[in-house]
Amino acid sequence: MGNWLFGAGPETVYSVPAQDLDDYVQTSLRPTGDCQKQIDEAVDSICAALQGATAPPMVTDVARGGSYGRKTVLRGNSDGTLVLFVSDLEKFQDQKERRPEILSEIWQRLGACQLERKLTAKMEIQRPSGGLTIRLSTKQQSVTFDVLPAFDALGLSGKPSPSTYRDLKRALDKARASPGEFSVCFTKLQQNFFNNHPRKLKDLILLVKDWYRQCQKRSEHRSLPSSYALELLTVYAWEEGCGEEDFDIVQGLRTVLGLIEQQEKLCVYWTVNYNFEDETVRNVMLGQIRSSRPVILDPTDPTNMVSKDKTCWRLLKEEAEDWLSCPSLRESPGPSWNVLPAPLHETPGHHLDKFIKDFLQPTKTVKIQIKTAVGIISKFLKEICFRHSATKVQKPIKAGSSGKGTALKTGSDADLVVFVDSLTGFPSQRAERYDVIKEIKQQLEAYQQLAAEQDLEVTFEISKWEAPRVLSFSLKSKHLPGPVDMDVLPAFNALEKLGPLWRVYTKLIAQYQQHPDTPGGEFSACFTELQRDFVSCRPTKLKDLLRLVKHWYKQCERRLKKKGSLPPKYALELLTIYAWEQGSGATSFDTAQGFRTVLELVTRYQQLCVFWTVNYNFENETVRNFLLSQLQKPRPVILDPADPTGDVGGGNRWCWHHLANEAAEWLSSSLCFKDGTGGPVPSWKVPTVQTPGSCGAGVRPVVNEMFSYRSRGILD
Repeated sequence: MGNWLFGAGPETVYSVPAQDLDDYVQTSLRPTGDCQKQIDEAVDSICAALQGATAPPMVTDVARGGSYGRKTVLRGNSDGTLVLFVSDLEKFQDQKERRPEILSEIWQRLGACQLERKLTAKMEIQRPSGGLTIRLSTKQQSVTFDVLPAFDALGLSGKPSPSTYRDLKRALDKARASPGEFSVCFTKLQQNFFNNHPRKLKDLILLVKDWYRQCQKRSEHRSLPSSYALELLTVYAWEEGCGEEDFDIVQGLRTVLGLIEQQEKLCVYWTVNYNFEDETVRNVMLGQIRSSRPVILDPTDPTNMVSKDKTCWRLLKEEAEDWLSCPSLRESPGPSWNVLPAPLHETPGHHLDKFIKDFLQPTKTVKIQIKTAVGIISKFLKEICFRHSATKVQKPIKAGSSGKGTALKTGSDADLVVFVDSLTGFPSQRAERYDVIKEIKQQLEAYQQLAAEQDLEVTFEISKWEAPRVLSFSLKSKHLPGPVDMDVLPAFNALEKLGPLWRVYTKLIAQYQQHPDTPGGEFSACFTELQRDFVSCRPTKLKDLLRLVKHWYKQCERRLKKKGSLPPKYALELLTIYAWEQGSGATSFDTAQGFRTVLELVTRYQQLCVFWTVNYNFENETVRNFLLSQLQKPRPVILDPADPTGDVGGGNRWCWHHLANEAAEWLSSSLCFKDGTGGPVPSWKVPTVQTPGSCGAGVRPVVNEMFSYRSRGILD
């Protein structure tokens, strides 16, 4: 542990070893408990005295803002606000007109009641430039409060409505006030916004603010962004990249500094108190977030741009680069969180290709990392894992997004399907798969203790299932630049063992008929190669559209995870391929058009019936009858092109309505669907139901039979 813990503190935060940053926050940045208590008691007394007065101006309530209200006070000197809600202020404009008069009355009142004799902290009252400040200080702590009279815009409900912000916009125009001038009216909302985040996030904020304070000393009087902007940026980084109460503070710090490095791309805002639904509020928001970057909007006041212009961020960018290059951060373990500096929502349609290239396509390093990790585990499985067992690995297959060529830049993960000869059929796979997983896990644990040349470190995830279908673990090695999350799925090699595809599918269907309780898609791992080939042969630009849709889905998933189970991501991938096949089919197309088409199909989920005949079709009677039963299921129906038992549409199984609501909101408000002139981007014309001649690119369907199915109401 660094010597700074036992002395007067480090010269700068740069000198604190990364592993000691948590301790540094507690011992050097957080106010001591006694000092905080004395300040709190003094504030309580002042608020009580102000609210207890019977003479006008009548103070109905006092809100505590600034760093003090957000509970992000740094040890030593810090700031706060005491916002006085005065009954005489009946609208926003009154606040501006009557501020000097009210402050004079409050100043006289504070002097007359001689509070300083009763307080647990020393109090000093000052009138800088016609304002009013109260400085409370103890032996080791001081907080300077700006006293601000305000109109109580929230009223008894304590919550804003669209009319609240419409009134705010009208008041700004009428009073010719600066944007954000009335943001103090929403101090309680700001306090609630920060109170809803965990304590450790506030520790990260303190670390960032301490660094910011040192940047101020080195700025030579050059203008910097407000510390509030940095606090909000830290909250954004945590929300987008982590969201957990306990986290690695070094990873969080790296993420925030990385976002500051990309300040010319920053566009950060929230919709917790206001959103795009009301026209007036929407226009205010769009005007703000379409202005030059960086953009950081106050989550409580859409008129309050807290980020200022880009010139004041340049010094911070240089300082962030310096700290990131320091040995203490550069050499510490663990990656930063993957957080984009700008939201997809506000990326114009003609910039989507650049957005994908900049933010979604995996880097060469990530590709090499995944390839190396797959190589390490494949070699282990083929040559080492079962060397003392009768079980043999026939072949491992790279699956998932990395196998299909649609992986995102976000994180490093890989799926590996392992065909082993001990699994001799579909029943065998279901009954014996867990035994194979246990064997792999035991052998991998033993191997990492012996494999000094690989320097392997494996961390297993604990499955919530009694007999899991997959072995999940994180792999670290000296041959890898970072950890790789891996899923290994043992499977029966049905495609090679059962002969022609029609026979494979009849055997598969027989398994379901004999065991009707078997979940659809239970054996989809057996068809990994067909799933992979269905996607991997597609044009590069379609794979980029798939990345875009998956990124959108992940954003929705994070927002909606508490509302219910969303349909699987694979359903959205298949829907995207279907949209392209039906609407374009070209190697080059307008990405915004494709994206719009997919989201429109999501909003029409109750009509969807999508399938392909590239691997199975209606020619074999057993397969045909099974397909007809699948297509008669409640919509949406989206059949896995490699496995007819896998309906990833799922009917009522998943909460498509939540995803549809998100899609509808995006379609109505996102810049993604505006072209370079600001005009709307059209969608492709795509039917929601598969039609004769359209059930698989490059495959000739049985047209007469398809017409027969339609006449029976199956495809309507």
